[in-house]
Amino acid sequence: MYNFTNFYIDGAWVAPLQANPMQVINPATEQAVGTISIGSAADADRAVKAARKAFGSYSVMPVAQRGELLQSIIAVYKKRMDDVAMAVSQEMGAPLEKLAKRAQAPAGLGHFMVAAKVLADFPFERMQKTTRIVREPVGVCALITPWNWPMNQMTCKIAPALATGCTMVLKPSELAPLSAHVLAEILHEAGVPAGVFNLVDGDGPGVGAALSVHPEVDMVSFTGSTRAGIAVQVAAAQTIKKVALELGGKSANIITDDADLTAAVKHGVMSMMTNTGQSCNAPSRMLVPAGKLAEAEAIAAAVVSKINVGDPANADTTMGPVANGAQFGRVQAMIERGVAEGAKVVAGGAGRPAGITSGYFVKPTIFSNVNNQMDIARQEIFGPVLCMIPYSGGVDEAVAIANDTPYGLSGYVYAATPEAAGLIAARLRTGNVHLNGAGGDNAAPFGGYKQSGNGREWGALGFEEFLETKAVFNPPAPIAAPVAA
Repeated sequence: MYNFTNFYIDGAWVAPLQANPMQVINPATEQAVGTISIGSAADADRAVKAARKAFGSYSVMPVAQRGELLQSIIAVYKKRMDDVAMAVSQEMGAPLEKLAKRAQAPAGLGHFMVAAKVLADFPFERMQKTTRIVREPVGVCALITPWNWPMNQMTCKIAPALATGCTMVLKPSELAPLSAHVLAEILHEAGVPAGVFNLVDGDGPGVGAALSVHPEVDMVSFTGSTRAGIAVQVAAAQTIKKVALELGGKSANIITDDADLTAAVKHGVMSMMTNTGQSCNAPSRMLVPAGKLAEAEAIAAAVVSKINVGDPANADTTMGPVANGAQFGRVQAMIERGVAEGAKVVAGGAGRPAGITSGYFVKPTIFSNVNNQMDIARQEIFGPVLCMIPYSGGVDEAVAIANDTPYGLSGYVYAATPEAAGLIAARLRTGNVHLNGAGGDNAAPFGGYKQSGNGREWGALGFEEFLETKAVFNPPAPIAAPVAA
């Protein structure tokens, strides 16, 4: 059992101002795996004050020293990798061997490594004639993160904030907070100065709202639902804060008529089902040529039949539960909604998988004959539910369907060649596009169009969210006095 009832403020573990314990539930067992404290606006204020106090000295720390600090964090993180993976697995259900150790925990390390590399030659200053253009840390940052990829989402904010000279207060999801406490231990051991990084557990209405509206917070970086992102932006507007939002998605996966159908469908299904479908950029709408829909259904059903849903602690498990009870209820309701809307169930369906009677496990589900006006095609389900949408009007119709969504986070295209896929990618209104099975790149910018958010995370462009720009006007060079003849 994890006992994480203290907050990390000003370089020390401190008790909340008022006791308010909350159990953390392992979604695979529905049993408590640890305890945290739900903080208050007063706890948030205490952390913000610590960050403000530390900003004066940390913001002027030389770049070389900040680089050394990142290297120290990387070294400690590597030692604690298994601890990070175990915490993630137990708090949100990622299979320990197949996902927590291979992707969830390494994602955090990757963002620190990328930040260190970017920092080494980042252009914080440049001259424009006689004007000096300076990039300076934005100030005290509130970092509000979700439960689906906890380490990835925390570190892609913390790493650039540290690199650029900002101080911060982290509010992780109260539903998956264990890995955040392990991360705080890593940062403490690595020598992050007191007050630079602070951690307060709590819910959105309590701590999240208090941070968003706090007059001493200069910037809010939020990852979560579009609904919650709107609330953050409204609250932050009262003090004209800088706000970066990474929100929901309903990404389309266009498979062209000349694509390798088996490879395309297999990759699309497995990409969708990774992390039990709980990825904001998951390819949840598969667009298939109508004449090949039946063949695509058969391929997809065969892929799903090989997914091993079960205990995240088992080495052969490839899919764990969804992360919490509320999400389990939502996913089940959306599956039932798809059936009611008349979509064809190719695989899965409502209820738990066969032989599983407890835990928040969901059958990997594929709907076909979906049209883009159905709720299951328009709402982000955030579970292992794939919608197959047939199209008969060629690439033009596929692109129109793909763009017919309020979201614009990611897109996927599978065509005969990467060049052909790239031509389609240019027409998609999304922040990311994956061509012919290509993976991601944590040095590339990540973020979306439309209601998928604003700003970009990851890599060099991720630094920009944590910087302000100052122009320093120097006098022109004096004109030399004439030399006497």
